[in-house]
Amino acid sequence: MSLKRVVITGVGAVSPFGRDTRALLAGLLEGRSAVQSVAEMARVGGLRTRVAAPVTGVDPKVIPRKHRRSMSPMSIFATLACQEALAQSGLAPEEIGDGRLGIALGSTVGSTQASEDFFRDFFTDHSLERMKSTLFFQIMNHSVAANVAQALEITGRLLAPASACSTGCQAIGYGYEMVACGRQPMMLCGGADEFHPLTAATFDVMNAASVGFNEAPGSTPRPFDRDRDGVVCAEGAGVVLLESLEGALERGATILGEVLGFATVSDPSNIANPNAEAMERCMRLALADAGVGPEQVDYVNAHATATAQGDVAESEAIRRLFGPQVPVSSYKGHMGHAMAASGSLELLAALELMRQGRLVPTLNLENVDPACAGLRHLQGVEEVYASVFVKNNFALGGVNSSIVVRRYPHD
Repeated sequence: MSLKRVVITGVGAVSPFGRDTRALLAGLLEGRSAVQSVAEMARVGGLRTRVAAPVTGVDPKVIPRKHRRSMSPMSIFATLACQEALAQSGLAPEEIGDGRLGIALGSTVGSTQASEDFFRDFFTDHSLERMKSTLFFQIMNHSVAANVAQALEITGRLLAPASACSTGCQAIGYGYEMVACGRQPMMLCGGADEFHPLTAATFDVMNAASVGFNEAPGSTPRPFDRDRDGVVCAEGAGVVLLESLEGALERGATILGEVLGFATVSDPSNIANPNAEAMERCMRLALADAGVGPEQVDYVNAHATATAQGDVAESEAIRRLFGPQVPVSSYKGHMGHAMAASGSLELLAALELMRQGRLVPTLNLENVDPACAGLRHLQGVEEVYASVFVKNNFALGGVNSSIVVRRYPHD
């Protein structure tokens, strides 16, 4: 079967830096941290971490109430990000709902806050009399995809992957494969998540949350750093609009980049601990799918969550495949780990920065851990012409994903 070339014609972001892509890029380029102390976390007994990176600058009321009432924050974030991507793409309203556009949008789980609200009320007297019918639509696992489809009147294919930290990356990869195979002309793809203290608690229980910088939130997380001590949870949504190259050229769309290849693999060696061999295999498969050799890659945007084991395993995998020449960095030092949204937010940011001729370093990386050495860790913003990058996302449960993206040649 002849595969179609797949390009990106729109991006949209809601991040801890603000509502749109411009705010995200400004935060990264200026070297700012979006991490802050969150007083709400103190109400959870035994929770040691007190820092997170919540979204700011979003007014949910810009979405009509008839759609908003079935949305939790993650669906609100995703809807706004999709609207930005669609506006940039230049698609007319009638093109959005004519069946040619599908969506692949996922979250880690449904709204934890909505679940908490339901069960807190229910367990007072085991009564359903006060429950609103719209609550279920915030809790269901495909809440983000379903709510966005309803709000934007999208009638094409709907996919709602849920693979924790790999979700956004997988959503884009699966959308890429649908368009490449001619099954769907256009796909809105990405991930969204909302912060809740119990999300941070998940990592804290596994001793994988940052707990040593509660009084200095801007100093954590610290990917690849000798003094890193774990994940800082965040929230947001990142979305890209994918379409076939021929379709984009036919309608005169501005092409931002091209997805060259994708791979996702399962690592059955351990449900919690990362594995360098599986990570390397995933990147090699993505490069093979793209028809690109390691020597052609100009940048690696690492998953790098600042956990003790994860950063070391990923460093080893990157070192084996690319050696010490290719620039490497992680954006999680700037804005924490946005879970299901992390892959898509970081991918679109890397693409837009590359289009500006800039590579951004890992914030808070001051002393490279010897176990993470042997890579070209970016030490500052570099102004270079770079064309091809690899985006990694590696999730709990042994779900590894990598995407290969390049600037479109006309840039």
